[in-house]
Amino acid sequence: MWASINAIFLCLCLLTTLQAEAQPLSDKAADKETQTLYKNLHKLSQKHIIFGHQDDLAYGVNWKYIAGKSDIKEVVNDYPGIYGWDLGRIEHDSLRNIDGIPFSKMRKYIQDGYGKGAVITLSWHFDNPLTGGSSWDTTRNSVASILPGGAKHQLYISWLNKAAKFISSLKGSKGEPIPILFRPFHEISGNWFWWGRNVASPAEIKKAWRFTVDYLNNNSKLHNLIFVYNTNGVASEQEFLKYYPGDDVVDVLSFDLYQFKNQDKNAFTTAVQNNLAILSKIAKERGKLSAFAETGYEAIPDANWWTGTLWPAIKDYPLSYVLVWRNAGYMPSMKKMHYYAPFEGQVSAPDFKKFYQNKRMLFEKALGAKKIYDTN
Repeated sequence: MWASINAIFLCLCLLTTLQAEAQPLSDKAADKETQTLYKNLHKLSQKHIIFGHQDDLAYGVNWKYIAGKSDIKEVVNDYPGIYGWDLGRIEHDSLRNIDGIPFSKMRKYIQDGYGKGAVITLSWHFDNPLTGGSSWDTTRNSVASILPGGAKHQLYISWLNKAAKFISSLKGSKGEPIPILFRPFHEISGNWFWWGRNVASPAEIKKAWRFTVDYLNNNSKLHNLIFVYNTNGVASEQEFLKYYPGDDVVDVLSFDLYQFKNQDKNAFTTAVQNNLAILSKIAKERGKLSAFAETGYEAIPDANWWTGTLWPAIKDYPLSYVLVWRNAGYMPSMKKMHYYAPFEGQVSAPDFKKFYQNKRMLFEKALGAKKIYDTN
């Protein structure tokens, strides 16, 4: 009897272990560097969290396009471990992206970051293909229009071709494709983009995702993409998975959540923890990476936000990375300061230095030393 019980217990332990193991990349033809990065991100996420910043090298508060400059570096003498960039406007053959960054400069920034051992992630605020409006044009049937047989399907294919051309130009020093964590249709559970919940059905969104992955892998022959599924904050597993297109076309599970003005910090921390509990459970069961793909507190008015709010919110979960949004500085259109990382003299800068000293947080120097792309 005890032998049988022990055998059952061993099987249960083995099952738990198998569930927790990383599954192969969705792209079975993925480049060696891409496969290596994915495996290493899984290993690192058990002990570390990589810190990221959107548009970090391109501009910051009161500066733009100064070689080697970074608001993060000004504070801690180090760069982020993951750099976020956006493809918005590439669909129109624009020389600059949605944030005004020349694509030629973005390519160089991506190459520089990769060369130092950092991770690269791309989102895409593409315009509404049905109406010609912005990403925030929530006209109904926009997603349906890009599906095979839809009125804008061929237009969407042309957009994918343009994105693929840029991505294929991202090469390392040996000519190898730079691995990219690609996060299309981000904040998929929200209602503010043309691919959002109020303007498309779950089935349509899933079809759009699956078509996009298939086209980039098999038509564009891009084998350096790690696909990141991304929601806004959710209340349940069911809500998180409502638009989920399938384990075979997703590699990373993530969500976005910001702290807003006058929001109690405990309420924000609790919300993040609730989402991470949901995310971590699903990721473990499916063998996927998990990530906090966007967060921050605009203008960071809380002097202790980094160690007093963000760290308590994320410390108990196996995250691959956490990324704060861009440092745009003063925005005339918004009539306010718009930044999410500290800079020299900013009220939260001293606390960020303490946050940086946390051995579990990885910035570029420590991450680069781990050689996460080394295929040998």
